[in-house]
Amino acid sequence: MSKITKSRQFKNLLLSQELEFICEAHNGLSAKIVEEAGFKGIWGSGLTISAQFGVRDNNEASWTQVLDNLEFMSDATQIPILLDGDTGYGNFNNMQRLIRKLEQRHIAAVCIEDKLFPKTNSFLKGEAQPMADMEEFCGKIKAGKDAQTDDDFCIIARVEAFICGWGLTEALRRAEAYHQAGADGILIHSALAVPDEILAFKQEWGDRCPVVIVPTKYYSTPTEVFRQSGISLVIWANHLLRSAVTTMQKTAQTLKAQEHLLSIEDRIAPVSEIFRLQGAAELQDAEKRYLPQNAENMAAIVLAASRGDELGELTEDKPKTMIPIQGMPILSHIIDAYNAVGIKNITVVRGYLKEAVALPNLTYVDNDDYATTGELDSLLKALRSKKGTFQDTIISYGDVLFNQYIPQTLFQEHEDLVMFVDSSWGGKTSYTRLGGFAECTEPNSRKVFHSKVYLKQLGKDVPETSIHGVWMGFLKVSAKGAEQLQDILESMLADPAQRKAGMSQLFQELLRQNYSIRVLYTVGHWLDINSLDDLLQAGEF
Repeated sequence: MSKITKSRQFKNLLLSQELEFICEAHNGLSAKIVEEAGFKGIWGSGLTISAQFGVRDNNEASWTQVLDNLEFMSDATQIPILLDGDTGYGNFNNMQRLIRKLEQRHIAAVCIEDKLFPKTNSFLKGEAQPMADMEEFCGKIKAGKDAQTDDDFCIIARVEAFICGWGLTEALRRAEAYHQAGADGILIHSALAVPDEILAFKQEWGDRCPVVIVPTKYYSTPTEVFRQSGISLVIWANHLLRSAVTTMQKTAQTLKAQEHLLSIEDRIAPVSEIFRLQGAAELQDAEKRYLPQNAENMAAIVLAASRGDELGELTEDKPKTMIPIQGMPILSHIIDAYNAVGIKNITVVRGYLKEAVALPNLTYVDNDDYATTGELDSLLKALRSKKGTFQDTIISYGDVLFNQYIPQTLFQEHEDLVMFVDSSWGGKTSYTRLGGFAECTEPNSRKVFHSKVYLKQLGKDVPETSIHGVWMGFLKVSAKGAEQLQDILESMLADPAQRKAGMSQLFQELLRQNYSIRVLYTVGHWLDINSLDDLLQAGEF
């Protein structure tokens, strides 16, 4: 069965027995958003297309520039576009060329208004604006209909009589003339805050041909009023651009005032969403075929064998990592954060009530000795499970939430051992649970962005005057580093006294053996869940 054309889609909308809606878009990305929202059609707004170019809605953008923009919009979507064609960009001859060029780009319809070229936006001193000669405008419509090769292509005639202060009689006179000239529909426009002019026109007009409206000014009118009056098509004319402007202004002001991204990065669309809207899946498939792989060569180990005694009865029937936050276990949030940056190879070390830890698509390693051993024993078991096939790997905990910024940044560093330190520890001694305080070769400051910082010591006994932050529970090891780490752990845990050793002892041993441990500073982007208060905070993380 042949695919329905965009022009036929639009004509079906125009002739529908139901009230239909289309929404403004001004470039390929916004057109895709309109389509994904479920709209059946797009309004190629003259106001918003010119605005996104940064020029006035006075034909300052040439019609060929508008046409180029429309081509991107059309290519990005499968639904029809009704172009706001202003006055047709000239006389009957320009109108005919416009129609031919629109059809070449699969634009379904054009709306032209009966004012003079260059046009002026209807909401700028509308009553002072002259209208086009009615007969000349009818000739433009006829020329457009003669030029089209697609029988379904539609021309909508926009009547500006109310805008220019000419009243109902003139609006009806012009609408009838345009209808007789071949217009497929009439767009009746009004600048009043109430729909009185529109409803009066529709009552007198009846059903001679479809009526299209743009309720930007009379926006408080219940939609049911339009439906009951027999309106065919409602255009939401400029609201995507206006909402985007508000958000962009706020973001720009915040960036200027704060000079960092921490307060906005998690409040805006991730870059991955932009990629998705751009249709990046095809490119990603090609990258898998033609480019060296990165994320697929990355792995993660999550240490989640302990009960979490500090949470009391909440962990009587499940380990801490399976406590729900916003309807999902803590571990699910951790896995989602890794998956978001392409890390699928994830090993989880479980112990206490291990049967309760059963999320899909994970590799599980069991530490049945969890009650009498420590973190290093769990880590060694995870590394042994790799059987020497090591990858770049992030080691983290099963009760620490984090934003995807953490793994993204860790994997951008190529040194064998890389850790994250939060320089804003605020005197909280509870952070020692993760391994303690860190003293580094330099404190966090602007100049560390131009130099490399390394760990000097880590533990619970670092003097307060030497503390540069707290270890956050994230260590990235290269494939080479993972192999070395396994050898070190084998040696350490051969000593029964080290049976319950944790990550702080590992860092101390690495430093003793003169391993360089690269430090990355951050402020925030993580949450250690170690109390009921932390659980409450996690709901907002």
